[in-house]
Amino acid sequence: MREGIARLTLVLGAVMATGPLALDMYLPALPTLEAEFAASTARVQHTVSAYLFGMGLGQLAFGPLTDRFGRKRPLLAGLGLFALASAGCALAHSIDSFVLLRFAQALGGSAGMVVIRAVIRDRFDALQSARVLSLMMLVMGVAPILAPLAGGWLLVSGSWHWIFFVLAAYALFCVAVVFLFLEESHPPDARAPSVGRALAGILPLTRDRRFLGPTLVFIAAFGAFFAYLAAAPFVFIRFFSVPADRFGWYFGANALGFITVSQLNRRLLAGRGPRRVLGWGVCLLGVAALLLLACALTGIAGFAGVFGALFLAVASLGLIASNASAVTLAPFGDRAGGASSLLGASQALTGVVASAAVGWIHARGAVPMAVVVAACAAISFASYALLVKTERASA
Repeated sequence: MREGIARLTLVLGAVMATGPLALDMYLPALPTLEAEFAASTARVQHTVSAYLFGMGLGQLAFGPLTDRFGRKRPLLAGLGLFALASAGCALAHSIDSFVLLRFAQALGGSAGMVVIRAVIRDRFDALQSARVLSLMMLVMGVAPILAPLAGGWLLVSGSWHWIFFVLAAYALFCVAVVFLFLEESHPPDARAPSVGRALAGILPLTRDRRFLGPTLVFIAAFGAFFAYLAAAPFVFIRFFSVPADRFGWYFGANALGFITVSQLNRRLLAGRGPRRVLGWGVCLLGVAALLLLACALTGIAGFAGVFGALFLAVASLGLIASNASAVTLAPFGDRAGGASSLLGASQALTGVVASAAVGWIHARGAVPMAVVVAACAAISFASYALLVKTERASA
């Protein structure tokens, strides 16, 4: 049994890593892309927004497809599209074509995000799901550590094009792994009779408080993360003069904090449950956001202060991500694909708004990032309070 869970964790973790790899590996190259395509900083940041937008729309599409056709075939199709679009990004000759191909890359990659959560919900209850997701974060969390380092090395030793060739090769590797080792977890007799019926099953979720409460906590917290993701290369490299090849070390340190707290989460769940531990994560994010805002506005502690606050913010996601997902999906086993797709799409589209909002705020240094992170933390805290109130009212 443990061997089966370990293999499933490795397979799903490898597939889930395509998301952070596609986002994180090319981050050191953002200033280079600005010069390569003679584009503005805001235009280059659109490559992040386009990816998140494609990830959101793609998950809305793949959710009903996985409820109708099973988990494995849609996943293989998505990974194939991801590989083709990654190769296209490497060959792009303009910022417009690059943004479009990033959108296509995200459409393909979105299949993995939907299928992974659905497979875990197919096989485990809420508490077990939270534990398996925490274990998988250990596998997936290596990607944000290695990706910027690898991207910086490829950028310095070769060119930015090789970053996307490597992403294409990794996607093909995942195709082989899924084909050989992932068993179908959604049998034909449990599938929706049509894609339309599966899609119709998603709509009631938007009015279900059991879904809305933990989903709002989840997407607001990740809105803070995506604001950091979009702004960090420019804040670190330009404002604080961090060398491009060292950016990955700082980014990786934050990812290491996320991994550590994710594994701590597995121990905290014993005798407590995912909803309670989720609240601790929301509180940690709130503290980190206040520290970041204070450091950005006053300049106190300089780079160390900003980096330390971001470390705590990213670490808090180790308590929020798996627990919020488990609490959200637990009541919806018959619609796991649709619920997973709506959760993931909401996360990605929130990321679009949060990353774009950083560019809308005209201020120097880390202030725009800090303001957006603080706003997202406040929304996450308020949503958690609503979740607790709803649970007590229904008890």
